[in-house]
Amino acid sequence: MTISKDRSEELIFAARFSIFSNSGLMVLKLLVGILTTSVSVISEAIHSGTDLIAALIANYAVRKSTAPADDAHRFGHGKYESLSGGIEAILILVAAAIIIYEAILRLIEHAQLQIIEIGIVVMGISATLNFVVSKYLMRIAKKHGSLALEADALHLRTDVWTSLGVFLGLILVMATGLDEIDSVVAIVVAALIINASLQLTRKSAQELLDYSVSEEEEKVIRETITEIVGETATYHELRTRKAGRERFVDFHLVVPKHLEVGAAHRICDDIELKIKSRLPDSNLTIHVEPCSENCSECKSAQICKGMD
Repeated sequence: MTISKDRSEELIFAARFSIFSNSGLMVLKLLVGILTTSVSVISEAIHSGTDLIAALIANYAVRKSTAPADDAHRFGHGKYESLSGGIEAILILVAAAIIIYEAILRLIEHAQLQIIEIGIVVMGISATLNFVVSKYLMRIAKKHGSLALEADALHLRTDVWTSLGVFLGLILVMATGLDEIDSVVAIVVAALIINASLQLTRKSAQELLDYSVSEEEEKVIRETITEIVGETATYHELRTRKAGRERFVDFHLVVPKHLEVGAAHRICDDIELKIKSRLPDSNLTIHVEPCSENCSECKSAQICKGMD
């Protein structure tokens, strides 16, 4: 349950890079939002603010989750990432609520926009930069199974669409003269943010509640066990769960009752090595038990009989 130095450094660098990009965009959007008096641009600044907080949380979670297991955390620190994902989801909801409030207030007050051109340029830059950064973060997140970085990448990916929405909304305002479009776009932005939050909440909750690994990964585990043991043994009571990038797998391996302990141990080692090669960061616990001579379900029943 340890992570190599190179992988740890790659994860931490990605988290810090996200902090840097979010800081710059938040300041830029806030200044332009104030200049243009655009609630949709200000809503984007708020969104980038939550992205920055999320990036800071991701940076902390990544550093903690890469720490090796200790006396107080025998199964490692993987759930720091799961917990951070839940916190980030709450932050997104708060941002969405603020945006909706401001948008409705502007609709009531009939606020007018100014210097719209600057807002259009900044939103275009924001969408482009966030697309590049989110793609990079998601690649690193998938490579190392980091929920914290995946949550950060999801934030920025949402920011791409919301920035594009504001970009198009400002163009429409400039073309039609209808300032109300700005507030409507801001509310649509908030709806997209809420959707991203719900997705992140679901994934975070699954890991915190020891949800099983995906069907695809469980299929890999089952196929690997069958491939190794063939007709000489069988298994049952397979259980799996995830904690950050770590996968935990345990099951009962039923072997012929006269099989030597050393031979049974070698089978377990083979299974463990093969699963880890296919699903990195997997931790296996295998309980070996002898088959029953009368067990009709055991594929090794005849072998066991022949050894009497």
